[in-house]
Amino acid sequence: MLKAAIVILNWSTRHYLEKFLPYVLQYSNLKGVKVFVADNGSHDDSVEFLEKNYPEKTGIIRLEKNYGFAEGYNRALQQVEAEYFILLNSDVEPSPGWLTPLFDLMESDKMIAACMPKIMSYEQRDFFEYAGAAGGFIDKYGFPFCQGRVFNSLETDYGQYDRITEIFWASGACMMIRGPLFKITGGFDPLFFAHMEEIDLCWRLKNRGYKIMFQPASRVYHIGGGTLSSESHKKVFLNYRNNLFLLYKNLPRETRWTIFFSRIFFDGASVLKFLFQASFRKSFAIVKAYYAFLCNVKKYAEFGKSEERFISGTSHREIYPRSIVIDYFLRKKYTFKSLKWITH
Repeated sequence: MLKAAIVILNWSTRHYLEKFLPYVLQYSNLKGVKVFVADNGSHDDSVEFLEKNYPEKTGIIRLEKNYGFAEGYNRALQQVEAEYFILLNSDVEPSPGWLTPLFDLMESDKMIAACMPKIMSYEQRDFFEYAGAAGGFIDKYGFPFCQGRVFNSLETDYGQYDRITEIFWASGACMMIRGPLFKITGGFDPLFFAHMEEIDLCWRLKNRGYKIMFQPASRVYHIGGGTLSSESHKKVFLNYRNNLFLLYKNLPRETRWTIFFSRIFFDGASVLKFLFQASFRKSFAIVKAYYAFLCNVKKYAEFGKSEERFISGTSHREIYPRSIVIDYFLRKKYTFKSLKWITH
């Protein structure tokens, strides 16, 4: 068994492989570590590029179509055996020595299920990047945010988060997770397709008593938005639908519906905001997300019964006990350190 498998899920991003794969190979040249590229049914010449340029250095996993991030990784990782999986986006540039601090952290505590490095902006390298920044958190209503990034407010890194921290979720852009644990828990939920599947997985792991950690001594640089831009109405649909899936699956029954009624208020405000901005497709995407959730909610009934014994409720101290929406938009709390944590 490999010590670690770095698995890059690729979908028609040959240009990113050409740009970043040399850095991944150069800075990950450790004993027992192998780099794999799982091609998610690309329409470009990604596979041909790999076969021509990296036939021996890179393992190629071919998937016959685009299964999305969630099922794509599930299918790819079923073909790999390793103590650790490192999930890495194709648009990420690692820095020298990035792996060792992650290994050291994981091996310091068997109850650490997953960890992530500091994720910086590729374009503005002193700024945190949206997809993970310095570790992910979530508020009581299910809205995710990060150390270094609250909604679209990105902080400059001046060392304010340079300590190993227990977080709520690790970014799918760059995550190290125990290989056997990924498989035992079923990996990502394929119904999510893309977006928030890593939060769901981390929440399920935390409900089972495991820890998710941030390691600031490791650093990578991420472009972001390589597959779906932030302006995409499809991305809006996936984010809102998957967030509803996330809450329904992981909240205990006694608090689930109270949170859902509150979410209707917040999401209704988002619909109105997009309407006032004449973003009609985004408004419809949110309505469509609720319809898709209701059509699929029965699929999670059996999941809820089987997982109920693991759920420890909303007592995780990494869940922000207030509304991040109200604190950000009304109270003007634009940085993580300005938030009023009660138990953190």
